[in-house]
Amino acid sequence: MKLHFLTVFILIIASNCIAQQCRFEKSNGKETATYFEAIEWYKQLDKISPKVLVKEMGATDAGYPLHLVLVSNDAAFNIAQWHKQHKVVILINNGIHPGEPDGIDASMLLVRDIVNKKITIPNNVALAFIPVYNIGGSLNRGPFSRVNQNGPLEYGFRGNSENLDLNRDFTKCDSKEAKSFTEIFHLLDPDILIDNHVSDGADYQHTMTLITTQYDKLGGQLGKWLQQSFEPQVYKNMSEKGWGMIPYVNFETASVDNGMEMFYDSPRYSSGYAALFGTISFIPETHMLKPYADRVKSTYALMQAMITTASTNADSLVTLRNQLKKEIISKQTFPISFSVDSSKFGYTTFKGYEQAYTTSEATGLQKMYYDRNKPFTKSVKYYNVFKPGNTISKPVAYIIPQGWYSVIDLLKLNKVEMRRFTADTCFEVEAYHISDFKSYPKPYEKHHKNFSVNLSARNEKVKFLKGDYFILLNQTANRYLVETLEPTGDDSFFSWNFFDAVLQQKEGYSDYRWEDIAAQVLKTKPGLQQKLNEKKLADSMFANSSSAQLDFIYKNSPYYEPAHLRYPVFRLVQ
Repeated sequence: MKLHFLTVFILIIASNCIAQQCRFEKSNGKETATYFEAIEWYKQLDKISPKVLVKEMGATDAGYPLHLVLVSNDAAFNIAQWHKQHKVVILINNGIHPGEPDGIDASMLLVRDIVNKKITIPNNVALAFIPVYNIGGSLNRGPFSRVNQNGPLEYGFRGNSENLDLNRDFTKCDSKEAKSFTEIFHLLDPDILIDNHVSDGADYQHTMTLITTQYDKLGGQLGKWLQQSFEPQVYKNMSEKGWGMIPYVNFETASVDNGMEMFYDSPRYSSGYAALFGTISFIPETHMLKPYADRVKSTYALMQAMITTASTNADSLVTLRNQLKKEIISKQTFPISFSVDSSKFGYTTFKGYEQAYTTSEATGLQKMYYDRNKPFTKSVKYYNVFKPGNTISKPVAYIIPQGWYSVIDLLKLNKVEMRRFTADTCFEVEAYHISDFKSYPKPYEKHHKNFSVNLSARNEKVKFLKGDYFILLNQTANRYLVETLEPTGDDSFFSWNFFDAVLQQKEGYSDYRWEDIAAQVLKTKPGLQQKLNEKKLADSMFANSSSAQLDFIYKNSPYYEPAHLRYPVFRLVQ
């Protein structure tokens, strides 16, 4: 009798926990959960439902661990088994920009409603949520940092505890958050990534806009299927739910008559990073001027639409993704840059507001505004075809000296298969030399990023030491390797300054001392005197500069250090 009473009591307590409202609901859609409220919410759901498991994952810059919430109908949380069962694994990331908290609240409601059996998830779908990714930004809470945004009353800040924008950190991994995310990503190997955001820019009628992985960049049959089948089904599902959706509106004041371009998601972004491993990704961008309650509800609806569409297409998605992984292993060339093909476009229906002009009360000058009394609906050009550029032929292998451990550690984090030389060895490789580059004059996300990189390549005999790393390109990480290790990549490790030490010459000379040695070098090195004479004839300034000529001789002599401007990742080619 006592046991029966205890069971009933526990069920009553559990029922009350399930029925509890979050801050968003209690405030009638005007407030968002704090970080601590969100974590406690999921822990309570874990206690009362076998379908929910909350795990502590890696560290963050804020000193708190990232949490991962797993949701599965069968109450089994063996991720490898999920993939063997052909379940679609969906990873949902929230609060990367905590001033954009729509996904935080929408995910809390979604998981509670699953536990409550208000909604169901199909047996062939498993969900994983990062409740709050940017914890430091979430704790830095206030009402002022999102001046363009309509609610909630208080929210977090864009920068993390190091003031980094975490949505620019997926390849360079400056933050502990990004390193922990990388571990989570490879643990789950998600088929779909959803990274919830709020937009900033033009005013229009749509509540939800969507960035989708570029079809051409994703590549293979999966990219085509995403464009022609999966994505249209998601849009149809959202329309049926009353949330007519449009691709991300990638302009602020430009005329819509010029058309819209698909967002270019390079690997620094979550969607661009995930594409390197064949994961299709979506960045929902709710419209910042819509009421907060509507933004959360539309985010909830989109996650539902994704789950439904993923379930309906589970076999196709899993099969095509596995096929793409095999293609990545066997593919011989990889484009590492893309540009919009302006000769190809489709159409999308854009519901906007007419632009108008009036006198600014702030400046007394003319200002533009969107006149909500003049809505319009137009069919506009949508440029969503991207041309590949800067195509790289993959080498047989990359070789990285062990001293570049900051890069090697990131390769290990991304599950790159590597082996180490067991003894010192010397053989011929293709070596890049940096002939020119530019750097940002001002810091961008803690870096003076390199760009416009020009290279020369030549075969050289290089000595490698016991312990240096040898990386064969016969693995599913091939595309990640090419994008990060080729110095001309948009978000390569070279572009993010990991190899800047080679750009500085370490040894030099005094002119008076070098003069006599330079004369001997000209006598003993065949052809150098002729090269010097030819350059003097071609360049009068050079001909009249002793220091320039001495430098020329030095850089063509055995005394010049081979590591200067030589990129320290070597290619083994056939």
